[in-house]
Amino acid sequence: MRFALASLLVLLAACSNTEKTPATEVKDTVPVFILRQDTVKKTVELPSELLPYENALLFAKVQGFVRTMKVDLGDRVKKGQTLAIIEAPEINSRFAESEAALQSAKARWTSSKDNYERLLRASQAKTPGIVAPVDLERSHNQMLADSSTYIATSKQSQAYKEVSGYLYITAPFDGVITARNADPGALVGPNAALLTVQNNNILRLRAAVPEIYTAAASIANETDFRIDAYPTQRFKAVLTRRSSTIDPNTRTELWEFEVNNKDHQLKAGSFAYIKIGLQRGSASFVVPFTAIATTQERKFVVRVKNGAVEWVDVRQGMTVDAGIEVFGNIQAGDTLLRKASDERKPGSTGFWIIK
Repeated sequence: MRFALASLLVLLAACSNTEKTPATEVKDTVPVFILRQDTVKKTVELPSELLPYENALLFAKVQGFVRTMKVDLGDRVKKGQTLAIIEAPEINSRFAESEAALQSAKARWTSSKDNYERLLRASQAKTPGIVAPVDLERSHNQMLADSSTYIATSKQSQAYKEVSGYLYITAPFDGVITARNADPGALVGPNAALLTVQNNNILRLRAAVPEIYTAAASIANETDFRIDAYPTQRFKAVLTRRSSTIDPNTRTELWEFEVNNKDHQLKAGSFAYIKIGLQRGSASFVVPFTAIATTQERKFVVRVKNGAVEWVDVRQGMTVDAGIEVFGNIQAGDTLLRKASDERKPGSTGFWIIK
């Protein structure tokens, strides 16, 4: 009887243990990070072009024939050096005629001036009536007329002299001849360039900087670049000027650097790749690439505040190795999801965060 009662108690206990207990609720875990401010620095390599510091196409201002061509392709020239001489007989004839007319006008003016001065001295003598007033007045007027003619002829002669100077093509600056388009005997005029001269002692290096980088100041005015002709060398350039406008077609700003080329190793027209160091003027935020979610309507990061999810719209800035620079209603110390997704809706809770 005692054994049967013990067996019954064991059986009742076993039956009571078979009842199910409530299951513990399982929460998902999400990795997060704490937002911190930092100074964004970045180095970009942009395509650029080497250009001569000065470039001039030289034309014959008057029509004529090339009498002498004193330079050829690749010759180095000095400022004021005569490069070519144009022959135009009609201009030389006009200049000779103007010189002759000038001498004649000068002789007439000198003669009338001398005549007037003699009559004036005679009229001032003590003997009255020796010179009639009308003759003195006529002599004075003749002297003034001859003086005006002499001045006008002198100006005209000077103009012809300047035109004759156009027959001499001179170098506007120190440089090198990069094109020669005429030979002796060729008929030339204002419509076609005879020569091209470039100053390549200093070169301009121009780079189109994307709009997103234009607000970031250069870390240093001096930078370096490379060209395909010298793949193992790097050359120095100094930032000198910026266009201060955005090209609406390319959305870029033109930056110009100067390159010392005294040894003439570099060639104008070469394609180059320049490294530009950029630095944001104020502290900003950089988040991992995966921390930004994108939909058709917006870009946002997912912030966890008081245990609930918030979507915060952001604008992207520069891309750096650590991630993407962002701007928006965020501040240092915010907790953001490392992997943002539009599947985690605003206001949702019930998850564990892992820092």
